[in-house]
Amino acid sequence: MHSDGRRTPTEIIALARAAGLDFINTSDHNTHSSHTAWAGAAAAGLLVLTGEEVTTRTGHVLAVGTDPGTFIDWRYRARDHRFARFARAVRQAGGLVVPAHPHAGCIGCAWKFGFGEADAVEVWNGPWTADDEMSLASWDATLSGATGERRLPALAHSDYHRDPDRIGGPQTVVLADDLSREAILAGLRAGRAYAAESSAVRVDFTAVTPRGAHAGIGETLAAPGPDTEVVVRLSVTGAEGCELRLVTDQGPALTVPAAASLEWRTTPARTAYVRAEVRHPSPTPPLPGPPAALTNPILLRP
Repeated sequence: MHSDGRRTPTEIIALARAAGLDFINTSDHNTHSSHTAWAGAAAAGLLVLTGEEVTTRTGHVLAVGTDPGTFIDWRYRARDHRFARFARAVRQAGGLVVPAHPHAGCIGCAWKFGFGEADAVEVWNGPWTADDEMSLASWDATLSGATGERRLPALAHSDYHRDPDRIGGPQTVVLADDLSREAILAGLRAGRAYAAESSAVRVDFTAVTPRGAHAGIGETLAAPGPDTEVVVRLSVTGAEGCELRLVTDQGPALTVPAAASLEWRTTPARTAYVRAEVRHPSPTPPLPGPPAALTNPILLRP
């Protein structure tokens, strides 16, 4: 309602709670004027992170979870070489820098600044489209050479503006220690999160070694050696009829049609990372169907 939305904060709070959400990030275009309008959210049991969708001339970027009252300027483009300054301002205000819909086709929407200043990237924006498939593929291509702090987490957002947009479709599920701004942002920054089409979808994704070393989404499994067997397990609820897929640094590794769980074995020597996709049946084979869920990777290290 403070940029191009058509709902009041009270209405959005009610819709978010009905969608099963515990938190949202408010990100009006190029303004922070809505930050003071969310006083009723806590009483309704909803955590509201304040932010902004910084709509530059060569791409949109989300300032996620910034201090209330923070404004990030938008009046520049990639060739001006000014973005690093504003990315630092987002982090200084406690937030995350998240390029939005990086392959969108609308004028000025596609991301042209590179990902050197990003803390995460949006790979799923609203209803799944070819743009999202491109965003997912380009994000996956960054993972093979990524290590440590520079592994870029993937996020999903409903980008709710007005009907028929669906708030919470999709959503980012954060494996946080508690429901607080600090814990949510820490979980997002670490990639301890997965994307889901709704709150009905639940994903459990782990990797373990015979001696009990364990890692979950966004974590690194430290195995005793490069040839140590690693067992990867995926189980999903709320996505009946979907196929389960595992994707590694070498591409798709396993696909199981219409399943609720799978188990797969590998070693750190063969696999640098593994991530999971839960896909609906494809209406146009051999192209994949739209996802019900996508995870951030588990890294395997000897």
